[in-house]
Amino acid sequence: MKEFLVIDGYNIIFAWPEFERFKNSGLEHARFKLVSKLANYSHLSGKKIYVVFDAHQVKNSFERIETIDSVEVIYTQQGETADAYIENLVGKLLKEGIVYVATSDWAEQGIVFGRGAYRLTPEELLLEVKRSKQESEKHYVKSVPADSYLENFLLDRIRSELEKLRRQKR
Repeated sequence: MKEFLVIDGYNIIFAWPEFERFKNSGLEHARFKLVSKLANYSHLSGKKIYVVFDAHQVKNSFERIETIDSVEVIYTQQGETADAYIENLVGKLLKEGIVYVATSDWAEQGIVFGRGAYRLTPEELLLEVKRSKQESEKHYVKSVPADSYLENFLLDRIRSELEKLRRQKR
């Protein structure tokens, strides 16, 4: 069964400590970093991820959807909150599989929970992203390139014979 993760983007940015330094200097870099982290998580977890960014107070903004490294990034239109968009999206996705919603907004959590979706707090999402990264690193072997040289797999006597041949004068 398909699994989906719908994220209230700004809600997560303002809740995760690592984005603290971006709050006053503009949120573009924070959005990019969040989407990048979530793309990695998506590949590790197998969940289809949607990140919704609120643009309801931006004048003359239109809904915009872009796919960035398998993550659907959605900017709402003027007058539409991320919460409203998420509620509609959850309704559609529940027909296709299991849906998780990450937000710290208690009202939003209650609504999506009532529709049948699972909720994640920003802290739970952060722990899940970190856990999946640590789990993947267990399977990734860091080795020095020289570790895979052919000579490292030869028997000692064969290596010494080859060394003698190499040192012979021609």
